[in-house]
Amino acid sequence: MSNRYSSRTFRRMLATATAFQPQNMIEKIAQRYAVDLAPNQTIRSGDFVAIRPEHVLTHDNTGAVISKFKSIGAAQFKNPRQPVFALDHDVQNKSEKNLNKYATIEAFAGENQVDFYPAGRGIGHQVMVEEGYAFPGTLTVASDSHSNMYGGIGSLGTPIVRTDAAAIWATGQTWWQVPPVVKVELKNQLAPGVTGKDVIITLCSVFNKDEVLNTAIEFTGEGVKSLHIEDRLAIANMTTEWGALAGVFPIDDVTREYYQKRIQVLERTRFTNKNIEKIPAGQEFVHPRVNKERVEQLAQNEFSPDHGATYAKHLVLDLSTVSPYISGPNSVKVAQSVQDLKDVKINKAYLVSCVNSRASDLRQAAAVVRGKKIAEGVEFYVAAASSEVQAEVESTGDWQALMDAGAIALPAGCGPCVGLGTGLLQDGEIGISATNRNFKGRMGSPKALAYLASPAVVAASAISGKIVAPSSIATSGTVPTPKTSLITLSSASASDNTEAATVSDETIPNFPSHMTGELLFCPADNLNTDGIYPGKYTYQDDIGPETMRKVVMENYDTQFASIVKPSDILIGGFNFGTGSSREQAATALLSAGVKLLIAGSFSETFKRNSINNGLLLMESPELVRDLAADRGTAKLTDRTGWKATVSLASGKVQVSREGQEDKVYRVGSLGKSVQEIWVAGGLEGWVKGRI
Repeated sequence: MSNRYSSRTFRRMLATATAFQPQNMIEKIAQRYAVDLAPNQTIRSGDFVAIRPEHVLTHDNTGAVISKFKSIGAAQFKNPRQPVFALDHDVQNKSEKNLNKYATIEAFAGENQVDFYPAGRGIGHQVMVEEGYAFPGTLTVASDSHSNMYGGIGSLGTPIVRTDAAAIWATGQTWWQVPPVVKVELKNQLAPGVTGKDVIITLCSVFNKDEVLNTAIEFTGEGVKSLHIEDRLAIANMTTEWGALAGVFPIDDVTREYYQKRIQVLERTRFTNKNIEKIPAGQEFVHPRVNKERVEQLAQNEFSPDHGATYAKHLVLDLSTVSPYISGPNSVKVAQSVQDLKDVKINKAYLVSCVNSRASDLRQAAAVVRGKKIAEGVEFYVAAASSEVQAEVESTGDWQALMDAGAIALPAGCGPCVGLGTGLLQDGEIGISATNRNFKGRMGSPKALAYLASPAVVAASAISGKIVAPSSIATSGTVPTPKTSLITLSSASASDNTEAATVSDETIPNFPSHMTGELLFCPADNLNTDGIYPGKYTYQDDIGPETMRKVVMENYDTQFASIVKPSDILIGGFNFGTGSSREQAATALLSAGVKLLIAGSFSETFKRNSINNGLLLMESPELVRDLAADRGTAKLTDRTGWKATVSLASGKVQVSREGQEDKVYRVGSLGKSVQEIWVAGGLEGWVKGRI
């Protein structure tokens, strides 16, 4: 099952995408993996493009994706080397139902020659990095929000939804809108004992006003080189909780040295990987993805942002001012220094998950507990990120040190982090965890409190029985205030580059070039999916379009259904569609006759569900602000009297109102990929047309 890369292929991949405009790292990687571009088209933030990612990961949700894959009539995979299946979420569940589910997924992988990693091999994201499916300079996606983690090794990892995964299986591609890109500059270096987990907790709590919502982050600055790969992976992983769609570190000497070592490790572990072809005796082993030729190309071909590349914002963090931070309770946006938490007693401690259960994390925890015992009344749960990680720490004695202290071993997998299996928080309990999310009720009872911290702090707290820093970290004196700054540079969207970019009004057959209508304004920010389509209807599968039309926006404005007209262009506020992933939030608006929705910004999951179901979306913060300033925000649903003509392909909105000059707003264009999905009646129809 080899998919080895030729040097010519890799040189082509590393070639600079275009000479027309300078590009940042995100745009460059997107350019590399975009398909069906117009001649000389330069990918910019805001553009909708069709992408053919290097690989796509599904985990326990593979079963649901299989159902979608079959429902669209797909008979075979476009490229069986592209998907990866890794079972990791519910690995403690030994029920007949779950074991049958796992067996079905494994059999399906075998039938289609898809690389498969069984329960116990490790968390899918860790496997993707270890086995080179995520590799520097590549675009690799997953049907899971923590695919951001791949950015730690310089890969553009970003999440997709299940329909996208099925589409990639069947056609090799899906769509993506290139997000605004934020530069995060890291200065100086961390003090001893301070970790990457402390860095990302600090960033989430200091910049906690959606500064990076729905953006992609590029980490830069001299402080980056002082961070080892496992710290980078932890930081990139939790850019998800920070609100970003990706968090990418540069490809530098630290990255290259890591892969030189990986070649040696994979030489030793290849016998345990059933996805790698056995080679004849005496023949040199060459890993299909992590090999000398490919790693040498990283050294010979520098891949970095162009001088003059566009960024939406520039954030700065002085690493020397970061100290051990505790996130919570029950929120990643609230944090404080460990010194400021006084006598917070705990019942449970956790060293699990894809963010902080690699070898260096387990070694840090082992160093804290060695020769000591877990406090009476405290349960300390530990799981390695993968079987490879566990073997490494077993060989050094660190795993045994954790067990001797009284830690409770769990199999490599997600487990308590996603509220599955042994050791969940009960009513009234307090837990401290090295995981990435402490949302209310996520790790057990909604009546429990959960804090996040680094592995060393978690281990020290398990020994002490209350939240404390390990004795190896200096905690006396004044706690430094994290030194940060933020500069807003531009909106970093395609609409900001209309002078430099040539955008055509031409559309594909059967896709409208223009839409006209009155602007219907719903001014609320953070209008969630429950407001758009109430949860009490979500699981009533027999509700059709007519009933949807009557109840749409019921929890937001009971009068909406009687006000909206099929010719209206709906205007929303900022972060429209936040909340759950229910696709009915999009289909209910379609049932009400809404064909085009413009907002200040969207929840990315709502955006994907909308486009996948044929609801067209555009973003125009300026138009939303102008409406709010002129019309106010008192009316929940405001028939404005403003008329608009929208050029869909070129991204131009011309607004006219009585007694005023017309005003033109620039928005991101709807490219060929979105047009094709709309003409096909949605992504499932688009996929059916290609198989």
